Formats: sequence, structure tokens, C-alpha cells
Amino acid sequence: MNKTSNRPAVLSGFGRRELLLGAGGVAASSLGTPARAADDSIKIGLLLAKTGDIAAQTEYLANGAMLALEQRGGKIMGKPASLVWYDEPSPQGAQQNMEKLVQEAGVAAILGGALSSSALAEQATAARLKIPFIINNAAATDISGKNCNRYTFRLNTPVQVQADMFAPYLLSQGKKWYFLTAAYAFGQDIAKSFKEILAKAGGTVVGDDSVPLNTPDYSSFILKIRAAKPDIILGGVPAGDLSTFLKQWNEMGMRGSIPICEIAIGDTDIWSVGPTAATGLFTSLWWYTNPNNPKDEQDFAAAYLKKHGKPAADKAWMGWITAKSLFDSMDAANSTNPDAIIAALEAWKGGTAENPYYYRKADHQLMLKNLVIQVKPKITDKWDYFDVKGLVPSNSADLDKVFGDPIANGCKMT
Repeated sequence: MNKTSNRPAVLSGFGRRELLLGAGGVAASSLGTPARAADDSIKIGLLLAKTGDIAAQTEYLANGAMLALEQRGGKIMGKPASLVWYDEPSPQGAQQNMEKLVQEAGVAAILGGALSSSALAEQATAARLKIPFIINNAAATDISGKNCNRYTFRLNTPVQVQADMFAPYLLSQGKKWYFLTAAYAFGQDIAKSFKEILAKAGGTVVGDDSVPLNTPDYSSFILKIRAAKPDIILGGVPAGDLSTFLKQWNEMGMRGSIPICEIAIGDTDIWSVGPTAATGLFTSLWWYTNPNNPKDEQDFAAAYLKKHGKPAADKAWMGWITAKSLFDSMDAANSTNPDAIIAALEAWKGGTAENPYYYRKADHQLMLKNLVIQVKPKITDKWDYFDVKGLVPSNSADLDKVFGDPIANGCKMT
């Protein structure tokens, strides 16, 4: 793989000319570096993986960001604007591409960070380059903890917070847990957080497997789980790996036998499993049929369905809401100055009275409640797989408490 590949990826629903021109009509050169526009249009960087298992999610993240710009008529601050998408092939490759976005493409801000391993490296580069950077997917706790900096904002709820939100549901299922987590930052974070919760509740770890990314065969792990007879399986495997596991779980006759629970499920992960094998109890930031979604998000879901012929996944919303928060903030600041954009992002608000969200100034973490969702026992719709079981925490006043004190979390904003 070319670790600094910057060529635009072909997205579902976008023609080649539409993607190369972007929402504001700024053409990209054959090498992927955007040509300087004669009208000095505004360029925003996208730093998202174009290959690998995570690509199914990054397509939705990119689609959401592009639709956010299209809904504004392709303009920011009244000027033509475009999105410039560079690859996120590895932590090192992503850092190099972030430098190219800033130094060669001349972007005013960057949206990205699909995987925690890359996002942790990217946020340090953002601070060094002094470029506003909104991480639209990665969930590692350290992003808004000990690695926080004033140039980086983050959408996803940290692993520890999601764990604390989800724990009451899981403990009600039993206290004998089997851990199946991926051997990288996100999976390790999940294992650490939930083991601490289980220990405090007097529970027992009856199995603990750390599996490599892109594991093709889970049969040996499934046999161990079956022998251990846990109350629940506490999962921490990402994207396509979860799909692979659930399919093999069903093939080995285990579906419905032991609850499979995981935070931060991606809709695409479940859709790829299919209605026969899909199962589980999860947390999520957004679900397209949730009747409590605010009007602008209902409009977004309708626009996405019309444009792409399929519903907006949670990742599409994540790409859309982070892009919208940035574009709104740049309009409010009426400036591409990094300090002005940062101040406006710190003042931005979205959501509803029941579920407000905003970037906390002390650590730039987006404060919002999470959904608890469960795969329907019988799926009759091609896309509608989930029932919304609850919103956690139920009281908006508890948001600061559940997210924890920024300084105690390790964030010392400079």
C-alpha cells in the first residue's frame, strides 16, 4: 500500500467529476493536491482511511461531511468551499498527509480520525501545525484526556464514559463476563474500562482474549466462549471484525445463546452481517429512525436517503454533525483564523433540550447522551435493525458528572 496515497476515493452516489470538483467546484490535480482557486475559495481537509475494514465506515463519514456542505449551497462564510480528501493509511502516513493538507492544499481546518491509533498521532500534528482538527470517529479516552490540546476537538464519547453509561444494562444480565477485544488502542481501552467496572461490582472475568485486527477465523475463540458459559460477551472488536465474528457465531449455532454487548457499534457493521446473524446490545450516538431526532437531523436523514438511496448510518451523521459544527463556527467567526475558529467551536451548540450537545471548553470533548440500542428479535426491514432502549444519562444535568472532570481525566489544555 502506498502510505501517502492522496487520490480521491470513489464513493457510492458520487460521480468522478462531482468528487474531484467537490461541493464548491475546486478541481484536484492528477496528484491529488488541489489546484489553487482563482477566487480564493475555502478548502477543508478530510483525513480518513480509504482502504481496509474501516473504509466501509469512512465512506459514510465522508458522505455526511459532503452533504453538510451541499446543504449550505457549497459555501462557507458566503464563499465557495470544497472538501479535500487525503488517505489515513497508518499513524505515520496520516501525519504526513495532514502536513500536506495544511502546507500544500492550504486547508483552513481538518475533519477526520477514523481509528484511534491514527487519531492520537494526528492530534499531536494538528497542535504542531496549529490547525483546527475535529476527530469525527475515534473513541480512545486519551484523545480528550492526557493527549488533549486546544486545536483538537472530538465527537465520539470516550470509551470510559461509554462504559460507565452502559454498565447498568450489562450488570443486569449477570456478572460473569467473557472479554473478546482487539489488540489495539480501542480494544485495550474497552478491556481496561469494563474490567474495572466489573471488579467494583464484584463480578468475574471468565475469559479474556485479545485478538489481532482483521482476524479471519474466530472459531477457536467461540469454542472457548461456549465452554466458559459466561453471562455476557463483552466485545471490543471494530468494524469488519465484529461482522466476521457475528457471522461465524451464527454459523456455529450460537446466536441467541449468550448476549453479545459492545459500545460504539457502527450501523454498517450490523448491516453487513445480515438479518439472520445480527444480534447484540450496543451503545450508539445516533439512529436514523429515532423519533426524538431534532428537525435538522431528520432533514439530513431525508436528504441522505434521497441522495444515496439508502439510510444514513450513524457514521454518516457523525461526518455530518462534525462538518456542520465546523461550518457553522466558521460562519459565526467569519474568519479562517485558527484562534477565531476555535473560539467559535467552543461556543457552538446543537441537539435538543432533552439531548443538547456542545464542545466542552476545558477538553474540547463533545458532550452528548448516548443511545442504548438492541438488535430486533425479528428483522423485517432491509435497514431497520435496532430498537432504541434508552438514552443515557437520562438527566442532562448529569452530563458533566458522567464525562468526568477534565483535569482528573488527564487533560491539561495548553
